[in-house]
Amino acid sequence: MSEEASKYDASQIQVLEGWEAIRKRPGMYIGSTGEGGLLHMVFEVADRAVNEVLAGHASCVAVTLAPDGAVRVADDGRGVRIDESGASGISGLEALLTRFQTGPATGGRHDVTLGFCGVGPFVVNALSSRMTAEVRRGGARWVQEYTRGVAVTPLTEAGTSTGSGTTITFWPDADIFGAAEFSFDGLAERFRELALLNRGLEISLTDQRRPGEGRSARFRYPDGARDFVAILDEQKEEPVHPHIIGFEREEPRMAGTVEVALRWRASHDERVRSFANSRPTDGGTHERGFRDGVAAAVTAYARERRLLTATDPDLDADRIGEGLTAVVSVKLDHPEFEGSTRGWLGNAAVRACVEQAVQEHFGKWLGGHSEQAAAVIDRIIQGARRD
Repeated sequence: MSEEASKYDASQIQVLEGWEAIRKRPGMYIGSTGEGGLLHMVFEVADRAVNEVLAGHASCVAVTLAPDGAVRVADDGRGVRIDESGASGISGLEALLTRFQTGPATGGRHDVTLGFCGVGPFVVNALSSRMTAEVRRGGARWVQEYTRGVAVTPLTEAGTSTGSGTTITFWPDADIFGAAEFSFDGLAERFRELALLNRGLEISLTDQRRPGEGRSARFRYPDGARDFVAILDEQKEEPVHPHIIGFEREEPRMAGTVEVALRWRASHDERVRSFANSRPTDGGTHERGFRDGVAAAVTAYARERRLLTATDPDLDADRIGEGLTAVVSVKLDHPEFEGSTRGWLGNAAVRACVEQAVQEHFGKWLGGHSEQAAAVIDRIIQGARRD
């Protein structure tokens, strides 16, 4: 190998920043350049709008898939700031759309992250052939245009407005995404999930891409996790007990809240879904605490009613799941996720808090519903003895 060919120094290092880096390696920011990446584009834009609703500043979020391939995300919140942001010399709107992770998000229990890793709408702007932003604030309407992450017009006042809010419309760059399309069902699944986990949230999704084949859906669920369990149980086997057991509780020891809903059906399948700060999880201390709490409540009830003999061991937490449908959701001020995909919750205090809450509430339900409790306990004990 020649000296020239083997030479490697600082002159050969390519440094990419901002939109150039995003366009060079889009998968690092949205996961892929296929259908999944397109969904994350919508989620990254919708993040801010959803959190406006959860903070009580807006009433709903409207997402529209337009005939020309654009996606429009609108809210009736306060409107993104249009004054200059800090020392950058640009408006709050332009900072939001051309800088990483700008904005007031705290990362606590009241902030929801829909996208791949919460990098914000700047990534969407960089991966779009075009983006338009409209802000309605202080009785005026302001607009600005962008191309591939760069502002091509100044922020301009374009008339008056009777309301407030923000509308961001983007056209994914075909040079990056090719012929990939947005999945209505994929968007609907995540938006439904968010509305089920956050009672005050309303999201509408409208598909106008094909004339005569329009679709729309509205997501708002007043009963939270109970509604979630009912949906998971739709068209499944008959329930062992008709009523869905559920509760929500503030837990200062873990600096957060826990919400749980559960029901058993005449099935061998287990359907337990767990979430931390509205993010789906593969497991962790919240799910372990839930299983421990159910097992403890069932064991205590069974021993009190002499359904277990003195020689029978306590019911194991892993033996309670046959036919169980459950949703376990915790919202924490300081969540600790483990793993590169942040799919496992690691907060140590959460396990004991969730276990105690579940044991108390489920135990109280068992004591007040003797006939239904007997059916649940018998099912669990018989299943444990078979194992």
